[in-house]
Amino acid sequence: MDVFVQQLINGLTLGSIYGLIAIGYTMVFGIIGMVNFAHGDVFMVSCFIALITFLLLTAWLGVSSIALAFLVVLVITMALTALWGWAIERVAYRPLRGSFRLAPLISAIGVSIFLSNFVQVVQGARNKPTPPMLSGGITLFERDGYAVFLAWKQVLIMGVTAVLLTGFWYLVQRTPFGRAQRACEQDRKMAALLGIDVDRTISLTFVLGAGLAAVAGVLYLMYYGVVSFSDGFVPGVKAFTAAVLGGIGSLPGAVLGGLIIGLIETFWSAYFSIEYKDVAAFSILAIVLIFMPSGILGRPEVEKV
Repeated sequence: MDVFVQQLINGLTLGSIYGLIAIGYTMVFGIIGMVNFAHGDVFMVSCFIALITFLLLTAWLGVSSIALAFLVVLVITMALTALWGWAIERVAYRPLRGSFRLAPLISAIGVSIFLSNFVQVVQGARNKPTPPMLSGGITLFERDGYAVFLAWKQVLIMGVTAVLLTGFWYLVQRTPFGRAQRACEQDRKMAALLGIDVDRTISLTFVLGAGLAAVAGVLYLMYYGVVSFSDGFVPGVKAFTAAVLGGIGSLPGAVLGGLIIGLIETFWSAYFSIEYKDVAAFSILAIVLIFMPSGILGRPEVEKV
C-alpha cells in the first residue's frame, strides 16, 4: 500500500504536467481542426526560457526569495512563450489556413524541427541542470522503513493544474471570447459574417496555448531540475496522446487523459518494467479508442446530409 500511494502521488504529478500541455493541443485543434505538432517544442523552449530567467535572477541579480524568483520566472516565461506562439501562428500557420489540409501539418512539423535545432545550436546538446526552485514536503506515513513523501512542488503542480483547468473551462464556456472560439470551431465563415474577428480569435488561442505550455515548462523544470533540447518530442507526444485519450476538443478530457497517462507510466514502472512504460501507455490508448473512438469525454462528430 505504501508503494501504491507513493506512485499514485508521482503519477498525478506527472499527469498534471501532461494535462497542461494537452490543453494547448486541444484548444488549437478545437478552433482550427489541426494538430499543432510544434506545441511540444514550444513547451521545450519555455523550459529553457525559465532556466535562463531563473539563473539570471538568482546568480546574477542576487534574488534570494525563491517565491519571488518563481513568480517572476513564471510571468516572464509565459510572456515570452506566448510571443513565440503568436509569431508561429502568424508566420507558419495563417498563410496556409486556406490551403489543402496537409500543408499546415507539414508546416507544424517543420516548425517543430526548427525549434529543436535552434535550441540545440544556441544552448548546446548537453543536459542543462538548474538549482532547486522548491524543496521540502511532508511525510504522510512510514512503514517498514519506507516513507511516503509528498513534496511541496508536487502539491504546487497539482494545484496549479486544477486552477488553470477551472479558469480555462470558464473562459471557454462563459465569456465572449469563449463564445467566439466555439463559433469559429463550428463555422469560421459564418462567424466572420456575424462580426467575429476570426484571425484575432485564432491568434489569441495560439497565445493562450503557448502560455499554458510555458506554465507546464516551468513546473517541469522545477520538478525534474534538468532540461535538454530533445525534451519537446516525448512530452509533446505524451500530451497529444492524453488529449486524444480524454477526447480531443474537451478541456477536462485533456487533463483526465494526462492523469491517466501519468498514472499508467508510474505504476507500470514500479510494478513491471520501466523500459515498456511507453508501450503500456500507447496500448491503453489503442484499447480505449477501439471502444470509444471519440475518447473518454469527447463528443462524436455528427455529419449532416
